[in-house]
Amino acid sequence: MKRNYYIMNSGRLKRKDNTLYFETEQGSKAIPVNDVESVLIYGEVDMNTKALNFLSQNNIMAHIFNYYGYYSGTFYPREKYNSGYLIIQQAKHNIDNEKRCYIAREILYSASYNIVKNIKHYEDKDIKLKEIIEKIEKLRQNLLTAFDIPTIMGIEGNIRQLYYESIPIIIGERFEFKERVKRPPNNPMNALISFGNSVMYTTVLGEIYNTQLNPTISYLHQPGERRFSLALDVAEIFKPIIVDRVIFKIINEGIIKESDFLKELEYCYLNDEGRKKFLREYENKLSSTIHHKKLDREVSYRTLIRLELYKLIKHLIEEDKYEGFKMWW
Repeated sequence: MKRNYYIMNSGRLKRKDNTLYFETEQGSKAIPVNDVESVLIYGEVDMNTKALNFLSQNNIMAHIFNYYGYYSGTFYPREKYNSGYLIIQQAKHNIDNEKRCYIAREILYSASYNIVKNIKHYEDKDIKLKEIIEKIEKLRQNLLTAFDIPTIMGIEGNIRQLYYESIPIIIGERFEFKERVKRPPNNPMNALISFGNSVMYTTVLGEIYNTQLNPTISYLHQPGERRFSLALDVAEIFKPIIVDRVIFKIINEGIIKESDFLKELEYCYLNDEGRKKFLREYENKLSSTIHHKKLDREVSYRTLIRLELYKLIKHLIEEDKYEGFKMWW
């Protein structure tokens, strides 16, 4: 199975003979391109068109992150699976309000189900978690009668707010968390959520690249310039399953500590060691497997994302009705 390749240090990415090397002052290291899904760059890295062409030839995306570890942009190779018919179907389902709302509702209905599953895992900690679960379940039912995107997004915002109220109970007193603050994150918990969500976005984008779907045509999030909004859509389903569970684990098991963060004025972000700890657990989660009930075989969490995209394709070409992924474990 292919994996992400993380570059955490500063240096130069270059092609030599028929492979890629990452050069630093300490030496040169070959990158196993045949085993790499995407390259995620966190350090200050130089590269030339020769290296970019080689990435493109091997269908490897390169995701760039800024000084604080948050997503800046992607080198997106020429698409290898093109389907004009599917692009037309994607656009039709976006333009038609009824069709768009169906997909948007299904994404959030599944995402909120997965959120509830997360909270239920800890519900014995405090009676308040049971109350939060009941409130989210009521809001989830409202999705079934929401027929415009603003209403759907409004329900999603209310569900998220309730979910965030459960987090201080789930993580205890290990980190302070009063509210979700994004730009910029103001404490370790917000820094972890923002960092994890940006990594999840690139993972979903990488899986979209390996299908015939166009990443710029979305349903829940408004398609716009300079962003791959379909990746934002699908990421909603898998953030609770992958990102949030990784965060809860590394906090509750004491893997990540206050010393793994840096604070500048009102800005908080993971330092190099903190990023390595998170990414190590994140990759372990992506490569771990579960027994898929429908397929009756073991599949990785990364494969679950790809299967979700295939389900969406079948819906768009009217082969099978889309139903978002819901955890059963």
